[in-house]
Amino acid sequence: MNSVVVKANMVVFIASFCTLVIELVAGRIMAPYVGVSLYTWTSIIGVVLAGISIGAWVGGTLADRYPRPATLGWLLFLSGVGALTIAPLTDLIGAAQLQTTLMLRILLLTTAIFFIPSTLLGMISPVVVKLTLDNLDRTGNVVGKIYAFSTLGSIIGTFATGFFLISWMGTRNILLTMGAILIGSAFLFGGLFLRRKAAVISVSVIAAVAVLVSTIFGYAYKPMLDEKTYYYKESDYFTIKLKKYPIKGGTVEGEALILDNLIHSINDVNDPAFLDYDYIRIYEEVVSWQMNDRSSVDALFIGGGGYTFPRYMEAKYAGARIDVVEIDPEVTRVVYEYLGLPRSTTIRSFNEDGRWFVMNSKDKGRYDFIFGDAFNDLSIPYHLTTKEFTQQMKELLKPDGFLIANLIDSVTEGLFLPSYIRTLEEVFGKGNVNLLVLAPELRRLGIATCVVVASPKKWDMGDLARVIGARAGKAMTAHIVPQDSLQQILRERPSVILTDDYVPVDNLTAPIFEARYGYKRK
Repeated sequence: MNSVVVKANMVVFIASFCTLVIELVAGRIMAPYVGVSLYTWTSIIGVVLAGISIGAWVGGTLADRYPRPATLGWLLFLSGVGALTIAPLTDLIGAAQLQTTLMLRILLLTTAIFFIPSTLLGMISPVVVKLTLDNLDRTGNVVGKIYAFSTLGSIIGTFATGFFLISWMGTRNILLTMGAILIGSAFLFGGLFLRRKAAVISVSVIAAVAVLVSTIFGYAYKPMLDEKTYYYKESDYFTIKLKKYPIKGGTVEGEALILDNLIHSINDVNDPAFLDYDYIRIYEEVVSWQMNDRSSVDALFIGGGGYTFPRYMEAKYAGARIDVVEIDPEVTRVVYEYLGLPRSTTIRSFNEDGRWFVMNSKDKGRYDFIFGDAFNDLSIPYHLTTKEFTQQMKELLKPDGFLIANLIDSVTEGLFLPSYIRTLEEVFGKGNVNLLVLAPELRRLGIATCVVVASPKKWDMGDLARVIGARAGKAMTAHIVPQDSLQQILRERPSVILTDDYVPVDNLTAPIFEARYGYKRK
């Protein structure tokens, strides 16, 4: 293998490596603005492939007109500059309130940020092929090796980013590194230093870029945080932020945990009894109602967040056995370090996927309560919504146990809520699934957090209202939707049974978030 072919293989390896790194980073850097959903990854993959395709076409034309190393050098250089623009451009336009559908908004943002860098990177391979071919008798051998090394770069870039780079470096440092690698490759492989005039121009350009990067580094390559935010970390699963948050009428500062674009919990580290969110107060009311007749309590949480309610239950009910399945070990570490969970806690944490835990659990019929708290703002883990998973959770419940899940939707207009309730009814039976909301006027409630309660046993939910309503000095948070009203809503709203084979969660939730964030439906 001669030196020209070796050089060509190295160039396409680097270009493909950087392309796949940028593609995977795209999902993480966009998450705080549009969440991580099917729409997000569809847009990213589609835009990057479109850029590579168009880049290959344009690059082929450019290679025929300007078949010289300097062409390759400038393409590598511009690709590096394109990589450096991604972070500041995301900050600049990521939160833009485009008056369009959620799907189109994500597609437009992704195109504006990633199309040009992808196109520039796609132009490199045709130029490399043109510069390498000096004998038509060796075309197949040379082109085959070039594409093999290009694919190898893509593979290594994929595994390195997903398994290592994001958690080690963070997205912005990765983009800075990719930009530096591509710009360095321009001078190493592009022959820009071979002539004195080109060398002078090249040094001047790289110096200008260095000054520009150092000038905007604090803006472009450090996260935009307000003065209340004191912790920032990009884990393998979330962009995690912690910030001070006024609680108890502003007399105390609590700790807010933000995952991607949503505040997941607000804790008072000194007071585990503090419950800020209304849906958690509904949790408390259901548990308090049941604990009148239970001597012990076993609880499983699918999704940990800030461990707000697990901390409450541990403090409130002596001897409670509590398991928390939180997929992100970094979230659990943050809860221990910053959010008030003591090292002496009896709460058991399992850092794995909730469905995997439930599927492999041997504790059949053990739990009094299973709390489904893994549904996020713009992204819902679809495999945790299906009939099959619901059946697996039911098997872990006692005959009088409860599955309690919170979700965001409109009771009268939403598509996900009726589908989820109907799915639960397939497993628990009609009449065994109840809906608790924050206000009795359902049509005026709008988009809000709802709590769905299901049990293998048919319960008199009126007893919940009587017991909790009788507590002195405390108004009841939950409003129980009467079963006949709930069934009428289910008849009036279109819905589907969510199964592992058919679970269009992103499509069902998109209209809600278009309305919530002011987007227009077409």
